[in-house]
Amino acid sequence: MFGIIRPCGDHGCPTLRAAWRAHLCGLCLTLRDEHGQGARLTTNYDTLLLSVLTEAQLPGDAPRRTAGPCALRGFRTAEVVDARARGARLAAAVSLVLAAGRLRDHVADGDAAFGTAAARRRLAARWETGGARLGAGVGFDTAGLAATVDRQLGLERLATSPDAAEPGHRDPGPAPGLSVLDLTAPAEDAVGAAFAHTAVLAGRPGNVPALAEAGRFFGRIAHLLDAAEDQRDDDARGAFNPLTATATTAAEARRLCDDAAHGLALALRDVDLAERHLVDVLLGTEVRRAVARTFHAAASYERPGWIRRSAAGVATFLTCGMWRPRWSRRRGRPCDERCHLRECGDCCDCCDCGSCCDCS
Repeated sequence: MFGIIRPCGDHGCPTLRAAWRAHLCGLCLTLRDEHGQGARLTTNYDTLLLSVLTEAQLPGDAPRRTAGPCALRGFRTAEVVDARARGARLAAAVSLVLAAGRLRDHVADGDAAFGTAAARRRLAARWETGGARLGAGVGFDTAGLAATVDRQLGLERLATSPDAAEPGHRDPGPAPGLSVLDLTAPAEDAVGAAFAHTAVLAGRPGNVPALAEAGRFFGRIAHLLDAAEDQRDDDARGAFNPLTATATTAAEARRLCDDAAHGLALALRDVDLAERHLVDVLLGTEVRRAVARTFHAAASYERPGWIRRSAAGVATFLTCGMWRPRWSRRRGRPCDERCHLRECGDCCDCCDCGSCCDCS
């Protein structure tokens, strides 16, 4: 699964975590129902925010149903967002298109295993078509979202030295004239458009400008965190990385993320929501936690090789993200070691239901 929003399992309020899981499982099952079992591989932690935002603006637009036992939930049933929900369908459409773009980007980077490039292109085309169909059903044109992938690749080519023409052998050196924010712009615009469309679905046009701004800030953060997590591997392989290509230091990337998180919080204040608690937790507390977690981890340990990461990725998927390898998380006490934050208040401000966690 892709994405940066992963609510803290050790400290998170059980009620809010159940609400988050309802949207996550609802997205996964919507992908299955609308595009087949294989589409569940595109489930994205971050695109479920579209389902959350739609429900927060129009609570009646996200009906629940009881899903049967699932191996990803330890063979337990669960209340999930129904596939009829327009927010879930929008999230599924965006998940498919983004996953297709990721496949295309891997092929462009030369990351596809020998003989699989053509198959990946065919799968990407199939996912894009499925995403376009789902998007059309909720009035969202995914063509612009798909075009951002080409726009992104074009910017990356501009940031690459002319003599680095072979895929997978692009010069990671600094790119004169391009800033890291130039490279994050396509992601910002794509996420901004998707966030704004939740206001259209909810019949709240007044929320469109603020949600578009919030989406742009979130897109910037997600892109920067992805670049920070992958930088060592990209540099080792000679693959393109936005931070390396623009000579952006980790400290500067962290500053940009912190500024964007602040801008995101301010933009959300201007959004009229019928129920905002889950939105504030996911796009407030969890975004700050993701930023802290990413840069804390990047500075504190070496990531394992691709074989271990691949095996751990499969295991993480099979447990719906409930299990994660030890090297990808912090466990034990105190709170700052578990959640990568310095103050217990930041770690535990997930709800107003009283003392939902114990950091002692």
